[in-house]
Amino acid sequence: MNRTLLSLALVAASGLAFAHDPASPGRDIDKVNGGITAQAGQAYGDLSTVNGGIDLERGARAEDVETVNGGIEAGDDVATRDVSTVNGGIRFGQRARIEGGLETVNGGIYVDRGGSVRRGVETVNGAIGLVDTDVGGGIETVNGDVTVGAGSHVKGGIHVEKPTQMGVRWGKQRVPRIVIGPDAVVDGPLVFEREVVLYVHASARTGAITGATARRYDGDRPPRD
Repeated sequence: MNRTLLSLALVAASGLAFAHDPASPGRDIDKVNGGITAQAGQAYGDLSTVNGGIDLERGARAEDVETVNGGIEAGDDVATRDVSTVNGGIRFGQRARIEGGLETVNGGIYVDRGGSVRRGVETVNGAIGLVDTDVGGGIETVNGDVTVGAGSHVKGGIHVEKPTQMGVRWGKQRVPRIVIGPDAVVDGPLVFEREVVLYVHASARTGAITGATARRYDGDRPPRD
């Protein structure tokens, strides 16, 4: 995330934006203010903005996709490299091909059926949801719920970090809910540095669990807390 934040901050500080024709395959699109749309079936280089969302239509291809204040929405059959935002969610349709990782600070991440993420999936304050998706570099969060949905395969484990104490906190903090769904596999350790509620389906397989006690369940959905 540091590389992403630094690069976007430098663009914002410069006050410059270099926008290329979005219809030209392989060209970068860099903005400070405004959203970006990657058109269906077209190929792009890096897509970057500071204040605006990024939409990738069905079958679009891009390299790094980055924003600071905005969400990233992708249709089916989209291929990218690293995808990151600070204030916004990330959502991919079916059969996504992400050669890098997915990162956000304030926002959730969702990848639909048939997805592949070669590296990791990370949030700070946002839920992570996978459906029949492969992740090669593990899952990390601080305050987000995690659902490793039916048929998903996560290599590298799951790590829920202890929140950093920033000033005074009032009231009881919300407890994240972690669900390992039917026929899901998590290779590697599941490490919880804070209190969580952990549900593991009877058909799922996981690595060693530290910091939480798994609650086994049957059926399509875990019990309501």
